[in-house]
Amino acid sequence: MKAIMLMFDSLNKHMLSAYGSDAAITPNFQRLKEKTVRFNHFYVGSMPCMPARRELHTGRYNFLHRSWSPLEPFDDSMPEILKKHGIHTHLVTDHKHYWRDGGATYHSRYTTYEFIRGQEGDAWKGVVDKPQYQYESGEPEEIKQRRITSRTQHQINVRFMANEEDHHLARTINSGLEFISTNHAADNWFLQLECFDPHEPFFVPEKYLRMYGIEDPSVFDGWPPYYFVTESEERQSIIRKYYKALLTMVDEYVGKVLDHMDHYDLWKDTLLIVNTDHGFLLGEHEWWGKNIMPLYNEVANIPFFIWHPQCGGAGESRQALAQTIDIPATILDYFGLDKPADMQGHSLKPAIVDDTPVRDFALFGYHGCHVNITDGRYVYMRSPVVKGIDHLFEYTLMPTRINRRFTPKELQGMTLHPGFTFTKGCQVMKIPAESVMTRDADRFGHRLYDVIKDPHQEQLCQDINIAGRLFTAMERELLAADAPDELWSRYGFSGHRSPLLGCDPGLLPEYSRYSPKIRYGMVCLHQYLESHELPLVAQKLKQQAQADWHRENLWQFVLDEVPAEQHQSVFYKMALEMRLN
Repeated sequence: MKAIMLMFDSLNKHMLSAYGSDAAITPNFQRLKEKTVRFNHFYVGSMPCMPARRELHTGRYNFLHRSWSPLEPFDDSMPEILKKHGIHTHLVTDHKHYWRDGGATYHSRYTTYEFIRGQEGDAWKGVVDKPQYQYESGEPEEIKQRRITSRTQHQINVRFMANEEDHHLARTINSGLEFISTNHAADNWFLQLECFDPHEPFFVPEKYLRMYGIEDPSVFDGWPPYYFVTESEERQSIIRKYYKALLTMVDEYVGKVLDHMDHYDLWKDTLLIVNTDHGFLLGEHEWWGKNIMPLYNEVANIPFFIWHPQCGGAGESRQALAQTIDIPATILDYFGLDKPADMQGHSLKPAIVDDTPVRDFALFGYHGCHVNITDGRYVYMRSPVVKGIDHLFEYTLMPTRINRRFTPKELQGMTLHPGFTFTKGCQVMKIPAESVMTRDADRFGHRLYDVIKDPHQEQLCQDINIAGRLFTAMERELLAADAPDELWSRYGFSGHRSPLLGCDPGLLPEYSRYSPKIRYGMVCLHQYLESHELPLVAQKLKQQAQADWHRENLWQFVLDEVPAEQHQSVFYKMALEMRLN
């Protein structure tokens, strides 16, 4: 038995012809649709990159206990289980996070592995005299400097990828095809062929840009902002065209994998999965990117294709609800192996056969932010009912962040926790959380969407009965996952009285007279003025602000009263607070 998982990063379902879109040129995804079973209600679990990959190994939720995380000593790894049962597992990837501090325990779970260098500012080519990269934003300084370092290194790396065959996507796919060509006649192997594209930077050969009318590749550097949309319609169109061009390149290389499936007649005995970790916002809901806004379906509801040679169903679609944690259980089941007791995911085989449901609900989110739940029709987003992160913790035996170790200062507040049902008797470190994303996670309030009637999530649903049903289901799911104790008060479970929908006025009683649309902007501006030693301006705001103010009044106040050199920073912070709908 053989299996291939062809995985991409930031693959937007809503741009694929296989899901009914004509936005981009994707004929091979259409071909893939005709060869496989397509799932329509497939969701992420833990966000973003490495939290999703931890779930691909363990089949259990990561985001309730941990943010960005390596595999832990107590984690069950699906590829490692296969390896221990005599199945050769091979990883080919250009996903740079596997060789950074926050992902360094994944690759050695495979029998063999191959890294393709050069993606997204990967610390690859050593050039001492570096190019200059100008980048300004209102982000915290640590994040801003990380972006500058990554983008500067990207400028260096692309000098060594002048031709398409040098491009990291081409090298990654070709290395995977080499494994297939070498081992197509052998039995008992699993190939994880994982591409970072179409993740930013949108670095793409000119021939694909020309398909979308881009003749000058220098009009955009490939880095969309993780920010609210401020660009002109023309500029927005250019950014989207770069993504579409890269997506069309991805489609070209999907075709090469399908060609190998055809050439070696692998359809008769090889499981094929094509998936992604999450989607990407390209201006929808007035946002770019991911992470700092509610987890809309453009990011959370992802494409998923599967060919199971024992089940058939080529060209069919499935309505059964599924998510990332179900993938490892499905692969283990395909190879005839039992899933570990701690694996929460379910094999998708019943759904593949005849659309039999495998789960009633899917839970998803970022650590400390909204906890989200869906039943396939409704999506309920539960925000924290407390401000800040003073009582939020990470539980780990591997104290690393995305690109560094935890600092001694971060570890000084660490205590030992007796562990959870899945830590196999191990105590774990309980470390106070430190995250820009979660610090103001309550600002968007509790939300409910009917994604059947309103697939673009443009109108909040106000059905309290539906919200209550999903709130109760969410509570059950957290219990089943042995969620940390502090989450019960953080999200208002177990007796805490909080509204089921909207923002809780009790969080900011001194601003309760203002509408929700500007309430959080007011408090953000006050905090900014006080922290930047502008007490007279803060006092003037208190004197002038009126209950009937709109966002334009706040904007104008900043323009009139705050020093011009601080406008970008304060507008950035206020915009995050006020993007409520």
